[in-house]
Amino acid sequence: MKTASWPGIVLALAAAVLWGTTGTSQHFAGAHLSSTWIGALRLVIAALFFAGLVAATERGAAPLPRPAGLWRRQLLAGAAIAAYNLAFFAGVRLAGVAVGTTVAIGSGPLFAGALQALITRRAPVPLWWIGTALAIAGGAAIALGHGGAARADAVGLLLCLGAGLSYAVYTLTAKSLSGHASPARASLWVFGTAAVIALPAAWALVPSGPADIAAAGTRTWLVVAWLGLVATGVSYLLFSTALRFISGATGVALALGEPLTAFTLAVLLLGEPLRASGLVGIALILAGLALVITGERRG
Repeated sequence: MKTASWPGIVLALAAAVLWGTTGTSQHFAGAHLSSTWIGALRLVIAALFFAGLVAATERGAAPLPRPAGLWRRQLLAGAAIAAYNLAFFAGVRLAGVAVGTTVAIGSGPLFAGALQALITRRAPVPLWWIGTALAIAGGAAIALGHGGAARADAVGLLLCLGAGLSYAVYTLTAKSLSGHASPARASLWVFGTAAVIALPAAWALVPSGPADIAAAGTRTWLVVAWLGLVATGVSYLLFSTALRFISGATGVALALGEPLTAFTLAVLLLGEPLRASGLVGIALILAGLALVITGERRG
């Protein structure tokens, strides 16, 4: 078994836990600032976080050689993160939180597995597919049994599928960047690009955003700071480091720990009821993640 994969597994799961705080955090932000602008601002704050980290830890360090065409991968990864933010928030608004979240998060690993097989000619092992399917089913059980009525909206579902595809593209591209820069510097490239794309897009979609930002209270800014620094900056630093030890497809699959965290926080902090569907979902996610981890270590 590949014991060298354990650091990546632990770091990816830690990142998923931090991502799982996003929904609960936005609940405490109130409705004064649109989710589109929250998504854009968290990318800006994350980019500033990575810039500060690079300045503090890599001052005077000799840069690694940059192969030809590296900038294309940087642009692709940054565009994928920006597209994920925009498509996810818009898709969830149209398709509903339960269905939208399930489609976006659940489709990501499937896209990643298919793309990895297509690009590297190395498909994930059977245990990966079985574990991913179980974890997706668990996330669906939590979301559909806990998130209210589902509604079918074709455009919303397509946007959520686009979010899943964007996240898979980001992960596989970030995996290719990990050998050419430190995790902090590679993340600075990606999130700097994403912020440059997301801010004008947010302004076009929600023109009142700057005025809403000016009127935002302290609590809203504390939430935005948490989302940018911790739930995005620290989490993606952990995730990009994890990709040095595990495959991109496994990294996306382990991110299915996110709905488990979100569900737990909703029950403990927001007082949402603990239903049987939630317990079934937890069991399926844990079983699925165990199989994904086993498949990565054997693969």
